[in-house]
Amino acid sequence: MFLSVKGLAKAFGELEVLKHIDLTIKKGNIVTIIGPSGSGKTTLLRCLNALEIPNKGVFSFEDGFTVDFEQKVSKNKIAELRRKSGMVFQAYHLFPHKTALENVTEGPIIVQKRTKQEVIPFAESLLQKVGLEDKMDLYPHQLSGGQQQRVGIARALAIQPELMLFDEPTSALDPELVGEVLKVIKDLAKEGWTMAIVTHELKFAEQVSDIVLFMENGYVVEQGPPEQVLKNPKEERTRQFIQRIINP
Repeated sequence: MFLSVKGLAKAFGELEVLKHIDLTIKKGNIVTIIGPSGSGKTTLLRCLNALEIPNKGVFSFEDGFTVDFEQKVSKNKIAELRRKSGMVFQAYHLFPHKTALENVTEGPIIVQKRTKQEVIPFAESLLQKVGLEDKMDLYPHQLSGGQQQRVGIARALAIQPELMLFDEPTSALDPELVGEVLKVIKDLAKEGWTMAIVTHELKFAEQVSDIVLFMENGYVVEQGPPEQVLKNPKEERTRQFIQRIINP
């Protein structure tokens, strides 16, 4: 067990977005999260990274680090929680005035206070890993959407997180660019990275997942291995959702 989440809840005013989520992520596992728009998928990821602060819930990591959001949580604990994960956003969120290389080095240098001499060769190796060794000095506007997203993946890897979080990493891409981003994620899966991925690509989810979560209305309706959830779901609502995607 890498991370156990118990009783996670998040509301924005009167709107309950997450309602008592229990989730276990094992080290080296890939958890994909599927479900209709508005089901709470992105909010779940943002809570795991403390970009949104949960109203309730206990996060317990295998190293003994625990956060109970029913208690007052210190800034240091929030910072430590954020350090444990790297986030890849739907719309890239790159710094427009920085090159691909500068985008990747920003976190380690500014946040982690590492030296440029140490970080630059490391960042170059990450851009090489995602197939962008010839694009390091280009700015985001000079890159395709798929290339920008791959810079985003390298940037998240640069902080050397224990958990990678992907929020619909292909949804803003033209169809012909989707494959290049999914290939990078599949390569990370082969390397044994622990990942949680919100996706609408069911074929991809089937290929890479250890566990698939189907969410609706702030609840996890069903979770299990992909062959069960995607091929032989127990819940009628899961079955309806998958059929609607397969036969729109």
